[in-house]
Amino acid sequence: MPPCLICQTATVPIMDFGRMPIANGFLTPDEFASESFHNLRVGFCPACHMVQLTEQVDREKMFHDHYAFFSSTSRRMAAHFERLAAEAKELLTGRSDPFVVEIGSNDGVLLRHFSQAGIRHLGIEPSTNVAAVACEQGIRTISRFFDANLARELHQEHGGADLFFGANVMCHIPDIHSVAEGIRILLNPEGRLIFEDPYLGDIVDKTSYDQIYDEHVFYFSVLSVQRLFEKHGLEVVDVQRQDVHGGSMRYVLGHRGAHPVAATVGAQRNRELVQGLDRPETFAAFRARVERSRERLMEELGRLRREGKRVAGYAATSKSTTVTNYCGITPDLVEYISDTTPIKQGKYSPGVHLPVRPHEAFCADYPDVALLFGWNHAGEIMANEQAFQDAGGRWLVYVPEVKILS
Repeated sequence: MPPCLICQTATVPIMDFGRMPIANGFLTPDEFASESFHNLRVGFCPACHMVQLTEQVDREKMFHDHYAFFSSTSRRMAAHFERLAAEAKELLTGRSDPFVVEIGSNDGVLLRHFSQAGIRHLGIEPSTNVAAVACEQGIRTISRFFDANLARELHQEHGGADLFFGANVMCHIPDIHSVAEGIRILLNPEGRLIFEDPYLGDIVDKTSYDQIYDEHVFYFSVLSVQRLFEKHGLEVVDVQRQDVHGGSMRYVLGHRGAHPVAATVGAQRNRELVQGLDRPETFAAFRARVERSRERLMEELGRLRREGKRVAGYAATSKSTTVTNYCGITPDLVEYISDTTPIKQGKYSPGVHLPVRPHEAFCADYPDVALLFGWNHAGEIMANEQAFQDAGGRWLVYVPEVKILS
């Protein structure tokens, strides 16, 4: 197995999902022949406990001028980031001319709250199309990939950062050491790094294997985050569980010794040891549950087809690419995927090429069953789709187990 990206120890194989397309690479028929594929494999480092992809995709293939994800499209996520901004602004009380930086700032869903408050800010977003949306709203944004060299440039131009954010982006970065070093360089002595990502403990507990795809290089735990950032003089001073993205963890870090360490850090670390996030056998059991989940989902879809039921996917997510390709879900099982994102509509899903249709098509002719790819937004989605349920529609879910909801 390849060496660990954090500490160079030989990794232990966890899961091989086989041949996979670019997860967010929704495409047109004329692009089918040139579609890019890679092997999706996951490994565990027995030394630093980092779970990670063992083969990387070129970042330019994933983050580009037609990137198909805009954070603001989810009202729930917009509200989540508004609360985060409000809490974070409290940390700036008493600071003279504070400076806030966010990497992977997307369309400015978080930074707009600092912009509106007149707080100096900078978004760093490599996908030019979503960065342009932020700039149009007056949110200062540059299209670059953040690393130690860019951190030096920014420090010279703007001074140090009081807050440094990364929301669902740290796990995307293979060269995480250069990013961590860049944060060390840019962060003021009393500054804080605040980032959140899907949490390994939840992925294991819920068998949410669709969280594993090309953009997610790392699957963080408190154990592994501590090992990673201590190499750069930064320490975890607080952790906070979040219920977004199917279960996330917010990590708060600072320069070593700059802030008291909250009791939450040790408590969560102990929970991880009890859960076995430091042991390979935990992930062997996870793999067995994933394989069984695939069998059950395909059995259910096969039964629905035999009964003549129409099935449509709901939400053309990156996660859906892992599920459809790993399980082999083709258009004879799922007619199409309904999605509200204009840039995806009229295209086809990566790999298996399910048509992506506007939400209006879903409403105009309800299927019998909707396969909920956006399960992490289930509450918001189901509340919005009461008419589908009133018409007799049912939901097919696969996290944490395969079942049909009435």
